[in-house]
Amino acid sequence: MSVPIANMPLAQRPRERLLMLGPHALSDGELLALLLGQGTRGQSSVELAAQLIGDYGGLAELAAARPEELAARAGIGPAKAATVVAAFHLGTRSRLPARSQPQLTTPDDIAAAAIPLFAGARVERLLVLVCDTQHRLRHHAFVAQGAIDHVAVPVREILNTVLRHDGRAFAVAHNHPSGDPTPSPDDHRASTLLHQAARTVGLRYLDHIVVAGESWSTAPPEFDR
Repeated sequence: MSVPIANMPLAQRPRERLLMLGPHALSDGELLALLLGQGTRGQSSVELAAQLIGDYGGLAELAAARPEELAARAGIGPAKAATVVAAFHLGTRSRLPARSQPQLTTPDDIAAAAIPLFAGARVERLLVLVCDTQHRLRHHAFVAQGAIDHVAVPVREILNTVLRHDGRAFAVAHNHPSGDPTPSPDDHRASTLLHQAARTVGLRYLDHIVVAGESWSTAPPEFDR
């Protein structure tokens, strides 16, 4: 029979163990249990956490889970799913290079800024990197999820994102979950649309990067190929 955490001796409870011994003393399941907060009827948060990690095959696989996917699981729900996803993404962001306003002057610079932001992504996502007049990165935001093509590319949302954050130049990046960073014809057409749209509103379009894990390629506009 499951023993509720409240009925455990203090020295065995995850929260008390973390405060007394530090986070390194806790197992993956115990750390995740602290995020979950509560378990379900007949199952403690520690047991629920262990089951969750086991079902996904490890922390790395769990970190790639989508919020709606976690929320649909018994005993999780939207609030716990959001907490877990937020914790994993905070961990990812904490490992990003502590650079102040990196300057995106080359495709390599854009790739270096974009690749860490796609860590764990299992669906195609479109990222906008907003820069100032000196091409220093001011802001980044994901503006679309799913297949990106010449019909679906959200040109207006991309331009609005840049203008909302007082950008003067921008780059975009999207990932290929297949693992192949080779740009598709639709990727090149999307670059063409963005290049033309940027000129109409006085913005400078920098580049379009296709990311696949740690690999990447550029997707120049059709007239530059």
